Amino acid sequence: MENIIDQIRIELKNNIDEKTLANSQNFFKEKIKFYGVKVPTVNKISREFYKLIDFKTKSEIFDLCEILWRSGYIEESFIACHWSYFIRKKFEPGDFEIFEKWINNYVNNWATCDTLCNHTIGEFIEMYPEYLKRLKDLAKSGNRWMRRASAVTLIIPARKGKFLSDILEIADVLFLDNDDLVQKGYGWMLKAASEANQKEIYEYVIKNKAIMPRTALRYAIEKMPEDLKRKAMER
Repeated sequence: MENIIDQIRIELKNNIDEKTLANSQNFFKEKIKFYGVKVPTVNKISREFYKLIDFKTKSEIFDLCEILWRSGYIEESFIACHWSYFIRKKFEPGDFEIFEKWINNYVNNWATCDTLCNHTIGEFIEMYPEYLKRLKDLAKSGNRWMRRASAVTLIIPARKGKFLSDILEIADVLFLDNDDLVQKGYGWMLKAASEANQKEIYEYVIKNKAIMPRTALRYAIEKMPEDLKRKAMER
């Protein structure tokens, strides 16, 4: 299995784009390891190499994802995120432990956090909503990426109108978090929820606007009509 990883790394090195390499760090406050490959190219490499492993067991694919995560390179992390999502039909309840470990041990930036959580873990939660309790526990973690994960995992379900009460519970836990990336994460979750539940999200914002961090508030109301935005932003 290591051979496929070696092939991926060769392919990534062959697709380094000097402008991407020079500019990528600008999107992150944290020091990130990059090859410097454009995201569409990484996505293409991910899909092409998955065709070579799609016959493998879920456990074998997760093991390959683990190797990719361990490298620390953001492009390899994206491929791990994609591969774990590609096998979503095989998810079982115990897989949450693996996803939680990846966040805790390997996620070190908003891009890999969101890619893993929006798709792989979000899909898992839709399949096994009994794990919402475990997701809410992440909101109390000392790890900023765990806390952001508790919110951004629900972005896609939120757009579908799902899990509103759980979304508001998570927002309550993260409400006064000092970390701006956590604030943006739960603000984004509320914005997504407003697409299907505008009234409830607007009422939540209005009720809490006096103490709600402005970063989170601006994200939450972004898709609302202008008159509601103005009222929400009034001091």
